[in-house]
Amino acid sequence: MNAMAMPALAARTPGGALRVETVSDARSFLEMEPEWNRLVDTSACPHPFLRHEWARCWWESFGSGRQLHVLTVKDGDEPVAIAPLMASHGRLYGMSVRRLELMHNDHSPRLDLIAGSRHEEACRALWSELAPRRELWNVLQLPALPVGSPTIELLSELARADGFLLGVWPGERAPYVSLGGSWDRYFGALKPKHRSNVRNRTRRLEQLGRVELDVVCTPDPEALDDGFRIEAAAWKGRAGTAILCRRDTEEFYRRVAIRAAERGWLRLHFLRVGGRRVAFEYGLQYARRLYILKLGYDPEYARYAPQHLLSGLVIRDAIERGLSEYDFLGDGDTWKQDWADGLRQHCWLYILRPELHLRLAHGLKFRLLPELRRTRVYAGLRQLLFGGR
Repeated sequence: MNAMAMPALAARTPGGALRVETVSDARSFLEMEPEWNRLVDTSACPHPFLRHEWARCWWESFGSGRQLHVLTVKDGDEPVAIAPLMASHGRLYGMSVRRLELMHNDHSPRLDLIAGSRHEEACRALWSELAPRRELWNVLQLPALPVGSPTIELLSELARADGFLLGVWPGERAPYVSLGGSWDRYFGALKPKHRSNVRNRTRRLEQLGRVELDVVCTPDPEALDDGFRIEAAAWKGRAGTAILCRRDTEEFYRRVAIRAAERGWLRLHFLRVGGRRVAFEYGLQYARRLYILKLGYDPEYARYAPQHLLSGLVIRDAIERGLSEYDFLGDGDTWKQDWADGLRQHCWLYILRPELHLRLAHGLKFRLLPELRRTRVYAGLRQLLFGGR
């Protein structure tokens, strides 16, 4: 699974009643699933991205070149928190760093420590374990944390008290729809122009054939092939960000589909026109919420805004099935906000050791860059280099 496999288990006692165990090999990581998921259930986490099934799919697909460093805080034999970390070597503004971070890449929409009611005690135990480990890390990076997570304040206070450098970087603002009541009530509360556009485009599309929602809840290879093809058909394929552009990414979403289907979470949504699939959403239904991981449409139908229409049909279906939320994930694109009634802000927490070269990197990232972002020069460069994305 990973060429950097290490011995199975190490244990430390940072003091007090709690102790911290480290899992750094694949076999022990896989064996953690029952206790890992029990803790997720205890924490009442409303999304599936902290569950062991998700972490396992991620590690099996993207773990190459990284070292597992999963920390479990225990009271006796009972886990009270898990930090699904990994170690790697990298660069920060051209400077070599030893990075310790949550398992994360562009396909990790929402992360955190897994903790129940003893969050503060767990953070203290974790920090007591991590702070002295100079040989392991000089940059601790916790990405995709929901703003308001206790982890941010607790670890920040502990690190600041020990003289470490801190920084919080803004992350994605994910639109979501709070569901309840009836479809007519929800749709009637949307902006009139948006409602009119949906009706007009639906009527025009119906002239080509019957318009319907197609839902697949199994990891059917043909459905996945169709979905991935549709997702890559427009700009994502050209930009190299589509699922099919990388073998490890495709393997990840196929693995997730298999494990999600086993647990009843998988929802592959298609917009069919005259029997043809023209738009796609890859969703997970979990704890009465629907999370949209990937979406795309056939550019041949772009004039009808098929992604808009599919989202509307899926939201309607979710309301009728009694779900509580539809979460677009990702960032707050304007078209998503036409449907949404809220934005969920995320951030990245950085903790750096107060070494000379890291003081320079910290100043660049958290002082100079925020100032530059407020200038017209930065906006112009971003537009030139990234087309405004």
